[in-house]
Amino acid sequence: MNYFSSDFKLGILGGGQLGKMLLFDTRKFDIQTYVLDPSDEAPSKIACNKFFQGDLMDYETVYNFGKQVDVLTFEIELVNLEALTQLENEGLKVYPSPKTLKGIQNKGVQKDFYAKNNIPTAPFKRFENLENLKSEIVNEQSTIKLPFVWKCTEFGYDGNGVKIVRQVSDLDTLPNVECIAETMVPFKNELAVIVVRNPSGEMKTYPVVEMEFHPEANQVEYVICPARIDDKVAEKARAVALKVSENFNHVGLLAVEMFQTQDDEILVNEVAPRPHNSGHYSIEASYTSQFENHLRAILDLPLGNTDSKVAGIMVNLVGAEGHSGNVVYENIETILGWDGVTPHIYGKKQTRPFRKMGHVTIVNEDMAEARRIAQEVKETIKVISE
Repeated sequence: MNYFSSDFKLGILGGGQLGKMLLFDTRKFDIQTYVLDPSDEAPSKIACNKFFQGDLMDYETVYNFGKQVDVLTFEIELVNLEALTQLENEGLKVYPSPKTLKGIQNKGVQKDFYAKNNIPTAPFKRFENLENLKSEIVNEQSTIKLPFVWKCTEFGYDGNGVKIVRQVSDLDTLPNVECIAETMVPFKNELAVIVVRNPSGEMKTYPVVEMEFHPEANQVEYVICPARIDDKVAEKARAVALKVSENFNHVGLLAVEMFQTQDDEILVNEVAPRPHNSGHYSIEASYTSQFENHLRAILDLPLGNTDSKVAGIMVNLVGAEGHSGNVVYENIETILGWDGVTPHIYGKKQTRPFRKMGHVTIVNEDMAEARRIAQEVKETIKVISE
């Protein structure tokens, strides 16, 4: 198949920042792209060959879009699975496959999958709705002990849909939806490993990264590569990630988020079958970025080198508290004057508190120095409104 400067069309469901960054590499290789997104102001609109506005959860919209392309991928999990399954049955290559997506889209199903496949994960219990969870907690024989982690099984992202329940009254603010109650893991580190796999079965993992979280927003503030952990722990994390990938039989990228426990066990938290926040550092720091490797994988091309050239730290740029409206990036010129600092602005015109608006990568031969500059970047650049 000739993908380059040809009639071949790659379809991408979702036109957010992940799509926009993927399109950088489709442009590099001159691969034609069609994008479908609900918003007329989607970041990807400026970089694809054809843009379609429509609902990703609507069967007809997704099906009709898929009929126009040769290979279909996505940058967001919330897409119509029935349409993808029908397209695949009709011979369209959909990567990752609807079957893989089905095991991941619902977090309850995902957790059951780990339990069934002997993949280490925190103990959990699934509930049809919040009412069932409430009646379980007040039962004296209940196995659920406070505090625990509440997660809605669908439509959660970027810390939305996850809450630590410290007292029973915390449940009163939560929606009455299907959910899981998960044992709180006393962990040392939150880690992630990105696995890339093509249909021929070639597989590679990126180095283990470490994630530092914002205490209130439950969003990643820094992604640090390589993780500052023992080699033995890193090897274990990569092995667990490969096992998860093989069991899901996925094609493309799979980001596996994990906990490193106090006694250095690795527990899988959750996965994302697409380019991921924990791999953004790779654009500047790796031989092959996660986006280029996702593209190579879904087109069944040889995978690129996943090693890092240099230590990399990513800082998320999120909307400042108290600011909503037309976005302004304050002090961006200042950080552009610093060596090894590269901002990525996603192209969202409207900011609001904690909305992901961009990221900044810091590369340096010295990890401690990279971390120091990252802190300075975080304190300098502000995402505010006019």
